Amino acid sequence: MVLKGLAGFLAWVSRAMALLLVLSAGRSLAVPEVCKYCPGPVHDTSEVDYYCKQRQELKLYARCCLTEQGTIVGLDLQNCSLKVLDQIFVEAHSAIVLDLQANPLLNISTSVFRNFTELQILVLPPNIDCPGGDYAWDNVTHGPGNCTCLGQRSQCNSTVEPDLCPENAYCVPDGPGLFQCLCTSGFHGYKCLREGSFPLLMFSGILGTTTFCISILLWGTQLRKIKAS
Repeated sequence: MVLKGLAGFLAWVSRAMALLLVLSAGRSLAVPEVCKYCPGPVHDTSEVDYYCKQRQELKLYARCCLTEQGTIVGLDLQNCSLKVLDQIFVEAHSAIVLDLQANPLLNISTSVFRNFTELQILVLPPNIDCPGGDYAWDNVTHGPGNCTCLGQRSQCNSTVEPDLCPENAYCVPDGPGLFQCLCTSGFHGYKCLREGSFPLLMFSGILGTTTFCISILLWGTQLRKIKAS
């Protein structure tokens, strides 16, 4: 009887272990969709390939260089027939290396790279300028087949416009040529002019009460229409 119970327990443990292995395998294969945006692997001549193979903790998957947690460090979208960069491109905001050469891109707005604060190597088609302009990068080189932007500079350290943010606010980089101003502790509101913490409790109470009243009004109106019909 004891042996039978032990055998049943061991069988249950083996099934549980198998399930855990399947789940962990599924998690390891879950990668951002932008990595599969166009077919094929990372090009072996790409800056992404070189960067990834120099670091043992990183791995190549489809068009991406990933950390063990699945965070995008590099993205190679060269020769993908891209004319515009759509919303899925935002998934690559953590990229350090980005290769977009050999694509029929006509223009790229600087705002496309908002939140790309880690980007240090950007390879573009030769007709596209570096986002934020040459001043936003340590080095810009124009070759016959591409334009390479190296070393993203922080706009918060700008000597051209030293006073980027108003009083009671501080500057935070937000991508090449971009920044945002955040209120210092104890200030909030327009241009951080209001002193004290944001009245979240009062705001939530007013919003909740207003929503409740509107819901009751709409419900009453709908009920009258039903009775009238």
